[in-house]
Amino acid sequence: MNQLQTPRPQLLQQRWGRLSVLALLYFVQGMPFGFQVGALPIFLYEQGADLQFIGFSTALAIPWALKFCWAPFVEAWGGHAGSRKRWIVPLQILMAAVLLGAAVLKLPEHLSILMGLLLVLNALAATQDIAVDGMAIDLLSNKELGLGNAAQVVGFKAGMTVAGGVLVWLTSRIDWSGTFLCMALAIASVAVGLLCVEEPEGAVTAAPEPRTRIRGVVATVKAEMMKPGMALIFAVIGSYKMGESIIDVMFKPFLLESGITAADLGLWLGTWGMGASIGGSLLGGVLAMRFRLLPLLLVAGTIRLLPQTLQWLMAVGVIDVVPTSVVVVSLMEHFAGGALTTVMFACMMGWVNRAAGATHFTLLACVEVWGKSVAAFGSGVLASHLGYSGAFGLGFILGLLFLVLVVAIPASSEPTRVKM
Repeated sequence: MNQLQTPRPQLLQQRWGRLSVLALLYFVQGMPFGFQVGALPIFLYEQGADLQFIGFSTALAIPWALKFCWAPFVEAWGGHAGSRKRWIVPLQILMAAVLLGAAVLKLPEHLSILMGLLLVLNALAATQDIAVDGMAIDLLSNKELGLGNAAQVVGFKAGMTVAGGVLVWLTSRIDWSGTFLCMALAIASVAVGLLCVEEPEGAVTAAPEPRTRIRGVVATVKAEMMKPGMALIFAVIGSYKMGESIIDVMFKPFLLESGITAADLGLWLGTWGMGASIGGSLLGGVLAMRFRLLPLLLVAGTIRLLPQTLQWLMAVGVIDVVPTSVVVVSLMEHFAGGALTTVMFACMMGWVNRAAGATHFTLLACVEVWGKSVAAFGSGVLASHLGYSGAFGLGFILGLLFLVLVVAIPASSEPTRVKM
């Protein structure tokens, strides 16, 4: 009886509990985005859409680029420490409902309706991201930021792997409607589980007073934006995925035109590739806790150029498009990109002012989304006019430009280094 009366520690008061819950929440957000970037290009190609339409379809992710507009409202009204669930759970329920609606559509006749539902789904996931980022900043101590960034990126990419890889691979058995049903079930399950988790009233470490006034949140972020060197930091964040996005969106149609099947792409790129990306993200998280972040960012960005070079060589015909080369290049590209992403997000969190943590981080994340979304949106036009080789070559050049910008960041703008 005494054992039953002994209070049990709250899940979010334990490190493993915090990291596990955050990873699951980012997993939920990764599923819609994974379908957007991994499954949708394949689906549209199978429906006969041209390259320009496939490139333009990336505009469905526009809520991720605009979420900073409503981030202060999320943070001010029920989105502060101890009340993040008030936003997260209802948003997850709505996401599951949208996916159920998509599952009953008759395709391709209702393609326009599906595109509209995907836009709504991205808006819901992007809004949840504001609250989850705020929860992460509230709960994680400085010693846990590296692990927290790894949980963030790995959880998100695991969701992308399921929606953009595993479920695409299974479409021959469950059809596209089955993919929507599976995503709805997964998201609803996480929502139910989160209801059983008691959210602490404050952060694990000392935190500012609850941020309930929009004016104060906006003023804090505005002051951060006016600091010297922020324009260069914004340029680094905005450019780091541009070249990769151009190549990534068009690499799938390129492989399909080269005779690779959609099922193979789902397995090789969406599943094995994402597994490599998760491995790279974990390595990046460990390194971010032990080394200075800016030099680490430079090294990770340099390594990423190698698989991009190989993708360009495939497009010009120097490397044959055969299963072995596709798998090797994909694993290399995903591993390098995963490591770079974790290091970049560690830098972003190191630049954040916790007095308005959710909104400030959301703004930096939006800058990242703007860069890669613009590049992805124009990828189809570039491939149509320059060919795959020209588009991939431009992506490589943008990767070099990113490295130049990183080198230009002054030492005074070094993000907080996470120490164990």
